[in-house]
Amino acid sequence: MKDKQLLKGIRILDLSRILAGPWATQLLADYGAEVIKIERPNYGDETRKWGPPWNSDKNNKRSDAAYFYAANRNKQSLTCDISKPEGQIIIKELASKSDVLVENFKSGTLSKYGLNIEELRKINSDIIYCSITAYGNKSSKKTEPGYDAMIQASAGLMSITGEKQGNPQKVGVAISDIMAGMYAATAILGSLFQRLETGIIQDINVPLFDSQVAWLANQNMNFLIGGKVPERMGNAHPNIAPYQSYNTKDGDIMIAIGSDEQFRKFIKLIQCENTTNIKNFKNNHQRIDNINKLNEIISSELIKKSTSIWLKLLKKYSIPCGPINNIEDVFNDEYAKEQQFVHFGDNKSHNSIPTVTNPVKFSNHETIYAQAAPDLGEHKHYILSKLLNYSDDEITSLESKNII
Repeated sequence: MKDKQLLKGIRILDLSRILAGPWATQLLADYGAEVIKIERPNYGDETRKWGPPWNSDKNNKRSDAAYFYAANRNKQSLTCDISKPEGQIIIKELASKSDVLVENFKSGTLSKYGLNIEELRKINSDIIYCSITAYGNKSSKKTEPGYDAMIQASAGLMSITGEKQGNPQKVGVAISDIMAGMYAATAILGSLFQRLETGIIQDINVPLFDSQVAWLANQNMNFLIGGKVPERMGNAHPNIAPYQSYNTKDGDIMIAIGSDEQFRKFIKLIQCENTTNIKNFKNNHQRIDNINKLNEIISSELIKKSTSIWLKLLKKYSIPCGPINNIEDVFNDEYAKEQQFVHFGDNKSHNSIPTVTNPVKFSNHETIYAQAAPDLGEHKHYILSKLLNYSDDEITSLESKNII
């Protein structure tokens, strides 16, 4: 299994915490990179405390929050106080043996500890440095902090999320953090390839704000080309119709028509092809222009049957549709079981910790899930003794000073 790992032999020094950075490094760990996660002594990554719900260890004692386990599998944990000279030495020694460093401190923070890229390059000229910040690290806002919710609010996402007559809403997960993590992971992969091919070494900066603006996608173009400020539309789509949820006899259903041919099959199936105004809906442009009337027609038909009946009928004719599931529904679905969405892993004090699998399937790479997100400092003896050749006495001394 190990010889099939995409990033076998790549070591990543991970000074990030919470979600954006850990999400990026978890993706890389899934691909086989060795990830050493640096955490504060006696406290750790903040998300260890972001509960309930909490996990329980082998002795049934409360341990870390469920949140922490979402983004930290396949990593090794070392506690290290980077504000102390001895801690800074450890980080520099690890940097000398690493291919990539990832951090998400405010711009300039690591300079206070002599751990900025200029200093680390003196130790390892080949290290790729990736910083994830709220705003660009050369911008006028470079020292400002940023959390997902404030980025969702200030970078436009909340203005287009929610019901038309309702208040702006944030997305149900920290999507700005997650997408920044995705951008960071792809940037690191590209930089590793460039280093291999050309020897060029990259410094990478991934700002949360910029990332979120970038992935507003068609809504950006609707404004830049169309000139109209996008608005909240509930579950409807600004550019395609019908593409939204509708009430059925016993619940809701999502209809996602993407072509005129699909629409013709759909309108025939729901038995309103004889509607006198059907000529007004022949192409997508017409359907958008006449969306209110179209929704009246569709709603009046879909309300007549249950969601399950509509799903069966629509799928028979390959019309894109789906139920509106809660998360329990998702994991109980036969497709989720077939695709093995949930695997289980262990760490030093826990057995069978669930994790949601990486969705990418390769023909010649196997993602391993045996190593669950680590206990705080779980791997300090291995990292310090095996990688850095510290003696037991040196490790004990560092522990007594609360350096590790």
